[in-house]
Amino acid sequence: MTSRKPDEPLARNSRLRLVRPRALATARRAVTTRRTRPAPRPPEGTPPRAELARQARHVLADAVRIARWAAVERGATAAARSGPGAVPAQERAAAALNLTPGQIRAGWDRARLAGLVELHGDTARPGWRLHAWDRDDSAVLRGWVALFDAWSLVHPAPEGVEPSAVAEVVEALPQVLSLLQLSQGPVLVPALLDLLGQRVEELREERCEVPGAEQATEATESAETTGAPDVNGTAGLPALLDWALEGLAAVGALTLDPGAEGRHATLTPLGNWAVWVKLEQICVAAQSPAGNIEQSAEDMLRGCARLTPGPARAEYRAWLAARTLSSAVTELLTVARGEDALLRGLAFEALRVVGAPAEAEVRATVAEPSLRPYALLWLAEYEGADPDDAQEVLTREESTWLWVDTAAAVADHGESELLVRHLDSAVQGTVPALLDEIRAVGHPRTVQVLVALAAAHPDPALAKAVRRAAFQVHTGGA
Repeated sequence: MTSRKPDEPLARNSRLRLVRPRALATARRAVTTRRTRPAPRPPEGTPPRAELARQARHVLADAVRIARWAAVERGATAAARSGPGAVPAQERAAAALNLTPGQIRAGWDRARLAGLVELHGDTARPGWRLHAWDRDDSAVLRGWVALFDAWSLVHPAPEGVEPSAVAEVVEALPQVLSLLQLSQGPVLVPALLDLLGQRVEELREERCEVPGAEQATEATESAETTGAPDVNGTAGLPALLDWALEGLAAVGALTLDPGAEGRHATLTPLGNWAVWVKLEQICVAAQSPAGNIEQSAEDMLRGCARLTPGPARAEYRAWLAARTLSSAVTELLTVARGEDALLRGLAFEALRVVGAPAEAEVRATVAEPSLRPYALLWLAEYEGADPDDAQEVLTREESTWLWVDTAAAVADHGESELLVRHLDSAVQGTVPALLDEIRAVGHPRTVQVLVALAAAHPDPALAKAVRRAAFQVHTGGA
């Protein structure tokens, strides 16, 4: 057997090196990287991480017990397929753990939101954080922060309140938490109420939703007649503030005490640390050259495209910290549905930072052909698969579609040499097989990708074959 000389062109049907596809890593290399920033230190007086983790374990003690019971029960009987969320399972769990059914329901919700259990259809499975709970302080703190972020789901809103009013309070509450964190001590509830009212008014002004005098009068009269909170004004805010403070107290972020001068709220060490982390993330983003904290999802992702994965995740966290998770997830998926393949991959990277709260919306995108490969990879990693092995959940057609999408990102943002190297990540063994399957998957950017690849490849014979394939796709030929 004779070996090919270093300067000899590749044969048209030469074997491609079979390596695990790293689509986003390839697309990332299409842009320049920048140096990372040093990690900030928490303020003086913050307990060590081990102590914070101990406090988080205490807050989630019942949730952990319930999750572990569900894991054992799931292995023992099919009747526990829905976990303690089902009424029969609640009764069994309550008897086994010496808790009330109400405590079981509350603990089960916390376990889900903290990532201690995961639901796959009707089946409840132990989450990876449950396996790491006793030995990994970082996993514990991340689980508690996930619960902290989802406090409004743990504590149901008062009945009869418009969802829009609840959403306003949830969106405005970071200002209240910032005041508590900066005060470094108890703050009277009336002072928090004043700040909440101001922030709600600011949000309405930003949306041009300030009611006129006549509308405000009618809304107030309606509230007095029906007893429902005043949605357009601020008459319903005291009840909603109480709801928010009680919800945050329920997850261990703050304490509520009567006090001699009136009721006041104080952040716990856990709550103080979590608010500091989010404020620091916002400051980091605000100091970045792109000013990502103020940007739309699309502009934020473009600003992060030049960052290496670690700093990019810090930017995602800061951007997410300044928004409600539901609106942020919707905005990221809207960008993912656009034409820029690089932003599509980065949007799902940002959704990995969101974690459990994004699961339902990501799972819904599996039915969308352009998002399906990204969604399947996201879900596989969310369910515990190693990122290097997650590609195995994709069919050959889905892997090929993702290869073309990544090639489109490289063609749009990268250099020709990188596009040529992208051939190495194809799952097919030969160039003709790759071209055949590329034509079959029907990616909308197929022609542009093949034309760019033909122009970039140094092998004239291979480039000719790629150009022919591009022409056939363009004309609809076989």
